[in-house]
Parts: sequence; C-alpha cells; structure tokens
Amino acid sequence: MSSRRSEVPRFGHGSRVPGWDDAADLRKDPAVVPDAATTPVPADLRAEIESHMAKYPDHRSASIPALAAAQRHHGWCSPEAIEQVACVMALTPGYLFSVASFYDMLETHPVGRHSIFVCTNISCSLCGADDLLAAIVDAADGDPDLNIRSFECLGACDIAPMASVDGVYVGPVALDEVGTLVAQIKAGEAPLPARQLGGRAVAEPLAAIPKGPTTYGGQMPEEAPGPPAPVEQQSPIPLQDADQSEEGAT
Repeated sequence: MSSRRSEVPRFGHGSRVPGWDDAADLRKDPAVVPDAATTPVPADLRAEIESHMAKYPDHRSASIPALAAAQRHHGWCSPEAIEQVACVMALTPGYLFSVASFYDMLETHPVGRHSIFVCTNISCSLCGADDLLAAIVDAADGDPDLNIRSFECLGACDIAPMASVDGVYVGPVALDEVGTLVAQIKAGEAPLPARQLGGRAVAEPLAAIPKGPTTYGGQMPEEAPGPPAPVEQQSPIPLQDADQSEEGAT
C-alpha cells in the first residue's frame, strides 16, 4: 500500500494541492470588510458581482462566480482582486480567500493567460495522458504565458487523451500534434480545429453551439437579470466551423 501511495505525485507536505497549508501571518491585524470609500472597484466588475449577488437569498452564495469574475478581470485572484470582491460583497478578504484557495480553478498565484488542462484521470491516463502532459510541458519550454497542469477529470472520456485549452475541449491529441497545438495557442489561433469537441457532428441536426446569451424558460418573478453562464459565452479562442472541422477530420 505504501509503495502505491508513493507513486502519486505529492508536494513536500503530503498533499497533491500546493499551498493548502500556507501559514497565516499572525502579526497582521484581523481583516475587516474593505472600506468602499478607499477601495476602487472597476465599474464593469462591480456590476457583474452585484448581478451575481442578486440571484441568491444569501449573497455569500455568489462568492464563486464573483471571484471568477475578478479572476477574468485581473488574470488571477490577486490580493487586489479579492479586496475588490470583498468590498462589493461586504465580506472579509479572509472569507473569500478561503473560498478561492479551495477551488482549484480559482488561481491564488499568478498564472499564464492561457490555461491548458490535460485530463489525467483513468480513461485519459490509459490512453497516454501522462506522456501527453509531459510533451506539452516540453513544447511550451517554460513559456510563462501558458498555465499547464494536469486535471483530475474533464468529463470527456470519448476523446481521450484530451485537453482543455482556455475552455475549448480538444482531443484525442496525438503526441506528434503537440508542437502544432502549442504553436497555435501561442499565436492565438484555434487549437487543432479538426480535433475540437465543439465542431464534431452530432445526432441532432438542429443542435448548434450557442453563439451568444440564450434563455432557458421564462424569467422567475422578481429575478434580476445576470450575465450569461460561461457555456453561453464565446470562447476566447475561436471555434472552427463545424463543416470545416468534419472536412479536416476526414
């Protein structure tokens, strides 16, 4: 049992998650809710946070989407970003940091602007995901603009081994395609268009990827309108036209 445990990549403190035991600085005064008069918050970020808060009876339930909004604005959940969210939500920065540090898609350290998550769970692992991850890391050659890491499961076993590139699912990815994939990401181009899950043919001929905000059902009484969910937003990396994807795949 101990030998199998040692095969799992772990940090020095024994966890697979970095920084979970970062010590608090007890020399600092207890955190308080930031003063709105001295905490500037960008207007668009404030509006998005407030729209998320309006959806919940307890506004603390909006902590995750609010932090995600701040991360999109700042690039990561920086102390300044958390301070701004805390100001709008009337919460302490410590409360929000406890949320941000728990969910691994909220970054509490600076990362590259392009996120490449390689699924290394069982289906992808059996199909060579570990080699795929290592090849992408080698091809990136330490580029600080790329945030590359393994992901426990991305829920796309049918295209294993696969990766998520800024939210775009790509797979199966062959090792000889890694150089092209990384070059396309660096250039801001569509990553392996013929391999994108969003461009694959589906059984329902009328199915299509949403091109903008959509509505599901009628609006609830007194429901405040909010921004579209991430799945309803256009990807920062362009999707290939479905017909061209099918043509490229053949």
